[in-house]
Amino acid sequence: MKQRHILRFTISFCFMLFVSLSNGQEKTEPEAKKDTEVVAKTSTIDADSIVVYKKNYGLRLGIDIVKPILSAVKTNYNGFEIVGDYRVKKNLYIAAEIGVAEQVKRRDTYAFTASGSYISAGVNWNTFKNWLEMDNEIYVGARYGFSLFDQTVDQYTIYQEGTEIDGISGPYFEPRSNFTPRTYENLTAHWFGLLFGLKVETLKNLYLGAHIQFNFILNQTQPDNFQNLYVPGFNKVFSTGTGLGFGYTIAYRIPLYKR
Repeated sequence: MKQRHILRFTISFCFMLFVSLSNGQEKTEPEAKKDTEVVAKTSTIDADSIVVYKKNYGLRLGIDIVKPILSAVKTNYNGFEIVGDYRVKKNLYIAAEIGVAEQVKRRDTYAFTASGSYISAGVNWNTFKNWLEMDNEIYVGARYGFSLFDQTVDQYTIYQEGTEIDGISGPYFEPRSNFTPRTYENLTAHWFGLLFGLKVETLKNLYLGAHIQFNFILNQTQPDNFQNLYVPGFNKVFSTGTGLGFGYTIAYRIPLYKR
């Protein structure tokens, strides 16, 4: 009798479990249609929410605004520089600068005037991650520069020491000064430069920028008995053959296409 009740309970439980599983797996036609509509609607929303912001590609031209200001307020400097770049990839630019400069230096022991033209070219790599339609830059760059210039040595003074006799230094002679200007033409200088800078789009396709540049002389021709203390485009030449420059630019990009 007990075994009969157990068998009846087992059969009833298996039947109820089968019915429950069947109802859970099968959907009515209205329910299935409703689920399909929800999935389709969700897919449409996801597809429409994906927006691709394309970047402007084109030639960007401008000037270094520091040089005209210095030319206006200083009597010993004149200069002008045109800057430009072209975007070849999302974060890669081909860049170049071309300009003219004249610098007059007067010290107690020398005075000279250096004037000429220069050109530099290289690349900039943007490290800034822009949001949406932003198009700003925090970049590092490299340049090769060349300058063709003249140097006029207006005057110089040489301090001489007498010859040494029996280990004792001789008397000091009077300084020898030369006040006859002499011009050395067609001097050249080649250099390599590293740049760190930024550019901010203030209006559509209009950019303000600032940079600092570290230069290293590769090769140069110098006047007789005198050194190049200033090279147009390179700026002041230190005794180590290095130089430092900076600039503030304003430029406009001519948009050619987007990508």
